[in-house]
Amino acid sequence: MATAPPQHLLDDVINTEQQEQQQEFLSSLETIVLTIFLSIIIIMTVFGNLLVMVALCKDRHLRKKKTNYFIVSLAFADLLVALVVMPFAAIELTTGHWRYGEIFCLVRTSLDVLLTTASILHLCCIALDRYYAICCQPLVYRHKMTPVRVAVMLGGCWLIPTFISFLPIMQSWNAIGIEDIIEERRAAAGGSNDTSCVFLVNRPYALICSAVAFYVPLALMILAYQRIYVTAMTHVRQIETLQRAGSAPVTGSAPVITVRSSTSSDPLEHYRLRTTTGSSSSEQAPMANSRMRVETKAAKTLAVIMGCFCLCWAPFFITNVVDPFIHYSVPWQLWTAWLWLGYINSGLNPFLYAFLNRAFRRAFLVILCCGDERYARQGSFSYGHTHRACSAASVNGTSMALSNFKS
Repeated sequence: MATAPPQHLLDDVINTEQQEQQQEFLSSLETIVLTIFLSIIIIMTVFGNLLVMVALCKDRHLRKKKTNYFIVSLAFADLLVALVVMPFAAIELTTGHWRYGEIFCLVRTSLDVLLTTASILHLCCIALDRYYAICCQPLVYRHKMTPVRVAVMLGGCWLIPTFISFLPIMQSWNAIGIEDIIEERRAAAGGSNDTSCVFLVNRPYALICSAVAFYVPLALMILAYQRIYVTAMTHVRQIETLQRAGSAPVTGSAPVITVRSSTSSDPLEHYRLRTTTGSSSSEQAPMANSRMRVETKAAKTLAVIMGCFCLCWAPFFITNVVDPFIHYSVPWQLWTAWLWLGYINSGLNPFLYAFLNRAFRRAFLVILCCGDERYARQGSFSYGHTHRACSAASVNGTSMALSNFKS
């Protein structure tokens, strides 16, 4: 006669089944939440960058400024990141499998390196353009940033990344000397790149790729924005001096600050310091206060731009350099987190370089409001008022460009 199993064994089986069901539910819930989160990132990145490109196509004032072509080319690179790179990375992350074969794994990885590097190089070019526009005399800027030079810089932003993406990756130069480690990772992940897209880099590739894609552009951006900040603070001190001098009535020449017309896509627009004859110094105090606030806001804008760039990309590229020297021991979860943090930068760029600019915001409103002419008329009035303001007359015949962020 068979005996019933002890009660404690039945309890253990029931508890085990409940734990497995709970873990399966949590795993499914985590996958759903992760899918929603990644989808929001992709959609926002596509929407923001697409809006920037449409705005430039529809607004003739934006097309007049050659600086804006850096913005739209950046938006195109970030749009491709969202359309070509992010979806496949999201599918692999949420399903845990690579379903598209070994060749497309290499192609996807090459596109990832190419497009993210192109995006970073565009940020570097925008910083250099701002440096020439703000820290140099207007004639120097026009001489430096000719249409041909702008075209060459844009071409370099797209050409240079190919030398660290498709060329070495498709030739497997990144795998030289670490073939055994790659095979071990493939075996642990499922046997081949048909089921898992494994990408590891050797030390030379990690150093060269990271230098070209991040560290050199970062150094140039820091130098450019540091000079812009110094220039802005110098003009703040000059304005403070003019304000103190304006506390007492002065006859003859008195300094006055007037706005120079600018519809630049750059959130740092320009102002000019001039002298006019017969004006009252006391009338310039409110304007001097306004310029001081403007310069403070400009400095904060530079800090936000550099802070977001470093926060998004520095963790990935630091890990990219360190990992080959510690025997590839960085967990894949950390790699994935740093990589998606870098992808998020492509979604932030439209807000940092276009949405915060008055001219672009006006164009966005016209697009989103289905061409409502009220916004176009408001923009035209603002532009005309700014243009008339610049017709004033020159401390000792000289003029200096000031940077400003227009909120």
